[in-house]
Amino acid sequence: MGPIPGMVMSDELAAEPDELRVERSAKTLRGLALEKMRDAILEFRLRPGERLVERTLCERLGVSRTVVREVLRHLEAEGLVESIPQQGPAVARPDPAKADQIYELRGLLEAEAARACAERATPADVKRLAAAIDRIEQAFAQHSPRDVIKMTTAFYEILFACAGKQVAWDVVQSLNARINHLRAMTISTPGRAKAAIGEMHRILDAIRKRDVDGAYRASVDHVQTVAELARNALLSNRGSASPEQQSAARAK
Repeated sequence: MGPIPGMVMSDELAAEPDELRVERSAKTLRGLALEKMRDAILEFRLRPGERLVERTLCERLGVSRTVVREVLRHLEAEGLVESIPQQGPAVARPDPAKADQIYELRGLLEAEAARACAERATPADVKRLAAAIDRIEQAFAQHSPRDVIKMTTAFYEILFACAGKQVAWDVVQSLNARINHLRAMTISTPGRAKAAIGEMHRILDAIRKRDVDGAYRASVDHVQTVAELARNALLSNRGSASPEQQSAARAK
């Protein structure tokens, strides 16, 4: 993927050079650049539909074009980047139909994990889940979407581990980038912090009581709630597609 003549990054991104700049450390440059790019997309500093120009990214990240290409390929495999015909790579716009499928899978896998966790969880497991919810609540209070996403992922990792559902967790992890892209939309909904914590405590309370059906139902209800929030957000944003993406969609 070569640079597209005449294209530049958004003014908003250009005004924040330090947000994407890669600092050298023990991690590989590719890994660091990937983290920076993924965070920028999940935090909407790189907006859905925004073009990703190799030359500009090289300058902004401080890495080679080879590294940028590898990062873009990885993000495309995760579903966070898409290639627009005759335009090049851009931040992916989540598709409502695909989002519905992701939430359908989440509903099935998370509900079964919650049910199994209610059967198997030890008092120590319950304490770990409660602590994870506390960290999510703290992240909401600190208005840190990055930490909300990180701590929510940690909660589900504990849930699936306590449930003995490693294969199911592997499936969830394969979709994690797309899940978190959608999650970044839903957690920004007004009043979502209080509601989200309440829904997670409902799951935890059922697990603590060993109420397997209650845990299953609470998990299903939670996923249905966030699916509806995501669906509304996506549908409201469909009319804001760029001219290039509208043209590409018509060409399909």
